[in-house]
Amino acid sequence: MNRFPLAALALLVACKNVPAPRSPFPNADAALLRMRQSASCGLGLQGEAKIDHFGQEGRIRGTLLFFAVRPARLRMDLLAPPPLQGPVATLTSDGVRFAFADLRQHRFFVGPAAPCNIARLTTVPIAGHVLVGLLRGQAPVLRHEPSRTRIAWNSSGFYELTLEGAHESSERIRLVPHDADRDRPWSEQRVRVLDVEVRQQGIVLYHAELDEHAAAPMASPALPEIPGDPTIAVSGPHCTAEVPRTIHVEVPGKSEDIRFRYVKLEWNPPLAEGTFTQDRPQGMPLVRVGCEEPH
Repeated sequence: MNRFPLAALALLVACKNVPAPRSPFPNADAALLRMRQSASCGLGLQGEAKIDHFGQEGRIRGTLLFFAVRPARLRMDLLAPPPLQGPVATLTSDGVRFAFADLRQHRFFVGPAAPCNIARLTTVPIAGHVLVGLLRGQAPVLRHEPSRTRIAWNSSGFYELTLEGAHESSERIRLVPHDADRDRPWSEQRVRVLDVEVRQQGIVLYHAELDEHAAAPMASPALPEIPGDPTIAVSGPHCTAEVPRTIHVEVPGKSEDIRFRYVKLEWNPPLAEGTFTQDRPQGMPLVRVGCEEPH
């Protein structure tokens, strides 16, 4: 039996035109507003993710425990594979100061929270606020003038936004309304971020794909480990907004990328003092770094 006609039919069905929502966004900034409001309850995330690094040093897989709290606070603990499973590297950033304890090289790096330093764990040199935004399922938005934006509905089933910024920079964002909101007024539609790409002078600075969106649960207060100590409250309001379960971030010009697949996830976790800072482990050499060679 010839299977080609069935394959061709399946392709035609997959490529069918998807009509625009009944109430389309009037402009790009209206769509960006709804993007932010769709997850406005979420200050930050705590979770566990399986990660895949692809880069100049080859492929590295691992388990990552993380906090990502807006605008640019990060903590990432990379765990050793079984049976050890203890931390092999810890990165912290409060948005200004960066620290990285590398137990494999037995060195403790400190410096500014610059993209090159964030990349010491992620391999991808992007700013902390960009990474926090993507981990929360949000598109970091290039500074732009409303007159330099475009929005169009793509018949494959998403809005495509184009923003033009200063110094020959541009950003493309793909958004799609929740299925349940397609018939609502645009001002009530929740949207998902599918794809983000930022360029400067025609060169791709980073590209991100976000998929498998689903609601995430709200965290609970942290009970004290020692009786009599205070309970640590959650860090934001009740939130169950959607979060993409898979995120792929790449920097094509540097042949570096990382894939996150969330295993556990909670919105607005309790944040103990010192979550985004760390002290140098005893006996570990201190290395001060910027974006140049360590010294």
